[in-house]
Amino acid sequence: MSEVVLELDGVVKRFADNEVLRGVSLKLHRHEVACLIGASGSGKSTLLRCANLLETIDGGSISLFGQPLGDKRIDPDLVRRHIGMVFQSFNLFPHLSVIDNILLGPVYALKRKRADAYDEALALLDRIGLRDRADEYPERLSGGQQQRVAIVRSLAMQPSLLLLDEVTSALDPTLVGEVLDLLTDLAHNGTTMLIATHEMNFARDVAQQIVFLEKGVLVEQGTPDQIFNHPREVATRKFLERVR
Repeated sequence: MSEVVLELDGVVKRFADNEVLRGVSLKLHRHEVACLIGASGSGKSTLLRCANLLETIDGGSISLFGQPLGDKRIDPDLVRRHIGMVFQSFNLFPHLSVIDNILLGPVYALKRKRADAYDEALALLDRIGLRDRADEYPERLSGGQQQRVAIVRSLAMQPSLLLLDEVTSALDPTLVGEVLDLLTDLAHNGTTMLIATHEMNFARDVAQQIVFLEKGVLVEQGTPDQIFNHPREVATRKFLERVR
């Protein structure tokens, strides 16, 4: 088995009296894709935000490459250089061109030479078929194009782990496919990803591990074949019956 990139051990997260994550444990290995599935409010987004230190946890532990992230001496910004996160909303800066949105991280956070980062950013845009839109502003792009640029912006940081939170939920249904095609390409090329998604067919096709959450509890996890074809838990079966 390859190296463990991310490990959650008994993670608990509360917002006031609402316990959103209830002792969640999972491991994600290098080059593995894991998909978080479950109804809205099941804790998928919160789990991702905790993994990226955007939320502090109330119990358990989270480790990146074996290094516990709960140590108060750890700089969250240094951790996030190894973790890319893409949200439901594109979060592109409207006053910057596509290429300048992508260059922000490598140039200002990683202190890379702009010329080197620029060439790599163009190569990434070429990979997603948007090289000719490098100098456009986000408002001139479709939603699917903006989301692909947001993913490329994270990739430009060369992260060890990519977290994706329902990245197709804000898109017109006709634009979902182009984003899923990019994620499928990334999966086939060995990008380590933890993805919260409602796209069951996509999860079945790209993931090595499916994690089903319900009301903050990790109810069941396993391979796509096990979860989708032979679920052990009643709650898993009922959820899949609703979304199929």
